[in-house]
Amino acid sequence: MFCYVWPIVLVVLSNTAYQICAKSVPNDMNPFASLSVTYLVGALASMVLYLISGSAGNLIREYGKLNWAPSVLGIVIVGLEAGWIYAYKAGWQVSTGFIVQSAFLAAALLLVGYFLYHESMTWNKVVGVSICLIGIVFINFR
Repeated sequence: MFCYVWPIVLVVLSNTAYQICAKSVPNDMNPFASLSVTYLVGALASMVLYLISGSAGNLIREYGKLNWAPSVLGIVIVGLEAGWIYAYKAGWQVSTGFIVQSAFLAAALLLVGYFLYHESMTWNKVVGVSICLIGIVFINFR
């Protein structure tokens, strides 16, 4: 059970800290300058964690296993993080912005799961995502 739960706990805790950090980037700072520091620290932390994680492998050998995904992921993460920083600069609230993007993300990933990974499209999923999207209307009423 622990192996099943701990990754989600890590994601929730990390995402909470992530949103706090993204909202705390100074308004007068260019988001991409901020992200250059973010990725330098992230690269160093990743290398240290690789070395202390008990991996007996050679880091250069690991790099030899690369495919397109890590490079594209790097570009996608820059877009994701820049988007959040710009959203907060535009005035989105932490709670509202995250809920809105999560509802749209749920709808998009339902389609991605179905078409790209052949996951089942059940009525429960469709109704659940529909409720999320309807919830956006209520969240944005002022």
